[in-house]
Amino acid sequence: MLDHEYTTKEVFRKNFFNDWRKEMAVEEREVIKSLDKCDFTEIHRYFVDKAAARKVLSREEKQKLKEEAEKLQQEFGYCILDGHQEKIGNFKIEPPGLFRGRGDHPKMGMLKRRITPEDVVINCSRDSKIPEPPAGHQWKEVRSDNTVTWLAAWTESVQNSIKYIMLNPCSKLKGETAWQKFETARRLRGFVDEIRSQYRADWKSREMKTRQRAVALYFIDKLALRAGNEKEDGEAADTVGCCSLRVEHVQLHPEADGCQHVVEFDFLGKDCIRYYNRVPVEKPVYKNLQLFMENKDPRDDLFDRLTVSWDGPAKPRNYRDHFPPQTTSLNKHLQELMDGLTAKVFRTYNASITLQEQLRALTRAEDSIAAKILSY
Repeated sequence: MLDHEYTTKEVFRKNFFNDWRKEMAVEEREVIKSLDKCDFTEIHRYFVDKAAARKVLSREEKQKLKEEAEKLQQEFGYCILDGHQEKIGNFKIEPPGLFRGRGDHPKMGMLKRRITPEDVVINCSRDSKIPEPPAGHQWKEVRSDNTVTWLAAWTESVQNSIKYIMLNPCSKLKGETAWQKFETARRLRGFVDEIRSQYRADWKSREMKTRQRAVALYFIDKLALRAGNEKEDGEAADTVGCCSLRVEHVQLHPEADGCQHVVEFDFLGKDCIRYYNRVPVEKPVYKNLQLFMENKDPRDDLFDRLTVSWDGPAKPRNYRDHFPPQTTSLNKHLQELMDGLTAKVFRTYNASITLQEQLRALTRAEDSIAAKILSY
């Protein structure tokens, strides 16, 4: 990875060295004490040469590799679902490597450990032939759960997140899910004007929670922000969405860039990617934000009435049943406005409408198919 700028980042280097030291033999640990004094150019050159050798293979050798890949695809790349052969998406497990993450992820550089069959849960029907594990190994578990769409699952070592082997996006199941998503967004078109009128009226509500929900919904609609949710304790990356914004993530400018009532956003969004935006907002939204930020510390929640914190000695196990996270209460409100509506649907709806408007602006009915595809 010497070619990547990741290896110049202090967090990456520190995390890598910490994990590498855990893998070292005792003698190595006594000798290797500073990453700055280590020279990886020889091993790096080996992989560069290997990549270069692949590029200059003869046509016959390339064809042979292609046939081997196709053979693997035929053996492992398909499953039978409801009597039909369906293509599997990612049937290869990622090899060990260094975690990169996106943006400035706090765990970049950590070692992703090798996954063994003992880590993998297989999910198939009871009457099917269970795949054989590699010789000398056994699966962690074999189950028959027809309420989920994954075929195998394991937990990766860096973020302890569960990874899945799923069906290919062109499969019937995936296609139906995508179709339903866009159909829900299409239905929103018939309700969106009413919903927008409702949240505008709610900006003047006597109840603070209703006002906060209305302003959050305005941002989810206008800026296509992700809704955001409470983090479980101990999650390292400090990423937020609209409902979990803190006072420190927002600055108010009475005037900026020639516009009035400008809100400046600066926070880490999904995958630790920075979201920075300056946007003029309607005056009632600006006034409400001033109200929400009054007498609060920078680390306090902006939409504190949408957020629930537990003040007792320990959270009971059913804490979430009594105190739903922010997006659950927001989505419950949206369900009352339209069946199947969630905060996420606004992103799909606004993206689809934007695409449609651009296509209308850039194409003409008499254009050739090639010209229309170019516009697209």
